[in-house]
Amino acid sequence: MSKKLFENELFSRRVALAALATVAVTITTFSASAPAFAEDKKELKVGIISGEDEDVWRVVTAEAAKRGLTIQTVVFNDYTQPNEALSRGEIDANAFQHLPYLENQIKTQDYKIVPVGYTGVWPIGLYSKKHTKVAELQDGAIIGVPNDPSNEGRALRVLQNEGLIKLKDGTGILATIADIAENPKNIQIKELDAGIVGRSVDDLDAAVVNTDWALKSGLTPENRIAQEQVADNPYRNFIAVREESKDEPWVKPLVEAYQNDVVKAEFDRVYKGTGISAY
Repeated sequence: MSKKLFENELFSRRVALAALATVAVTITTFSASAPAFAEDKKELKVGIISGEDEDVWRVVTAEAAKRGLTIQTVVFNDYTQPNEALSRGEIDANAFQHLPYLENQIKTQDYKIVPVGYTGVWPIGLYSKKHTKVAELQDGAIIGVPNDPSNEGRALRVLQNEGLIKLKDGTGILATIADIAENPKNIQIKELDAGIVGRSVDDLDAAVVNTDWALKSGLTPENRIAQEQVADNPYRNFIAVREESKDEPWVKPLVEAYQNDVVKAEFDRVYKGTGISAY
């Protein structure tokens, strides 16, 4: 082979290798950017709690379809599962919790989850089938409260607002019975699972019960002898997503699919005034 022919062939190989390198860079760049478009989705899985909210989310699903989104609701039976499923990427969003609960979950589980739009608030109440007002509660009365951190603190504040107990100064929203400073009626506080406390009212003098569990337990507003304040309530529920997804284009239409008059009408019908739209 002549020297000139060898140089020409070497030059051609270099050009070809350079071209391949350019293609490889282009493919790598495209692959690296692909995930940015992967979240621009039209089909979403949303975790909710079983019960009345299923009716509300059927209407939300119909409203989402008008906005180009297909929603598949994934129904859970307790409060611990939806955030874990969201964190693992098994669902795209969930709608079941308030901020104190999420903050505690983030603290204990290190979840990267953020709220993106409010839904409703369910003022927690003190229920009784034995008494018609708080003043009737006798010395040593047994009162049930939910035992998860955020709701127990919430329940104890209801009892404090009614003058039944006094919490230590500076006690935060995650108060427990260890934070009770004064108990003039020697109230016996029984800590129970949030899903059980409402069904235990018959065996108690009274119980502080989340509204959704009160409905599931057959309790009515007539059984409610006290309720937390609604104004400036920190326990508004919301739709939540993974932190990495909060700016994705599907988030806004998802929130709008909930925050509208059509869904509010169904919300009011289902919850009969025990829950209040909070957006």
